[in-house]
Amino acid sequence: VQLQASGGGLVQAGGSLRLSCAASGRTFSSYGMGWFRQAPGKEREFVGASRWSGGNIYYVDYADSVKGRFTISRDNAKNTVYLQMNSLKPEDTAVYYCAAARFRIPTMTSGVEYWGQGTLVTVSS
Repeated sequence: VQLQASGGGLVQAGGSLRLSCAASGRTFSSYGMGWFRQAPGKEREFVGASRWSGGNIYYVDYADSVKGRFTISRDNAKNTVYLQMNSLKPEDTAVYYCAAARFRIPTMTSGVEYWGQGTLVTVSS
């Protein structure tokens, strides 16, 4: 599986961005998809992850720091997963990575099989 993340940019605090992660491969439906982020000088951390079955989401989890503000969704026809980020804060500034793991949900970096290349999100105060 190859992952291509996009959608990062500069936004003011309180604003919104939507990140996209396009996945290649015919077995996309068997992968749990997640998002991680890495701020300068910090370790990569979990943001959110989801797993689908039959086109319906049946598991989703988010880091406490983004609950209620970030939402993961998916377009099966495009093999694309999205991260909608609302009410952004300066502390959300980081490089965001999409991640995939077959038959499981990637909630830790050690559980990720595939990484996207990262997209930078900068939130100004």
